[in-house]
Amino acid sequence: MALLTARDRVQLLANGDRHRRQQQTDPHVTIDFCPVVKLFTPEAGATWLLTELDPDDPDLAFRLCDLGLGFPELGYVRLTELAAVRGRLGLPVERDVYFAPEKPLSAYAFEARLAGRITA
Repeated sequence: MALLTARDRVQLLANGDRHRRQQQTDPHVTIDFCPVVKLFTPEAGATWLLTELDPDDPDLAFRLCDLGLGFPELGYVRLTELAAVRGRLGLPVERDVYFAPEKPLSAYAFEARLAGRITA
C-alpha cells in the first residue's frame, strides 16, 4: 500500500503552497491545518499525522510524530525515510484508511502532549 494516495498528495501540496504564500505575506501568522493523512507502524507503536508537503521539496512533510516513546513532537520528515521504516516484525509504515480528521493539528498536538502519545 502506498503511503499517500494521489488525493492525499494533492491536498498536502496545496496546504504546503498555501503555507508558503502565507509566510510570504505575513510570516507571523501560522495556518493550523487539519491532518490530511495518518501513518503508523502496525506493530511498533509509531504514528505520524501529516498536514503538508513542501512544494519545492515534495518529499518533505510537516507532521506530528509519536515514535511510541512518550514524547510526541512537531516537525518535518522525509517520505522516503518513512517508506524505509520497518517495525520489529519487518512490517512497513501503513496509511490509516479509516482516519478522518476532526480538528486542527494543534489540537492533536496538545492532546498528544497530555497523553504522551497521539490519540487519534
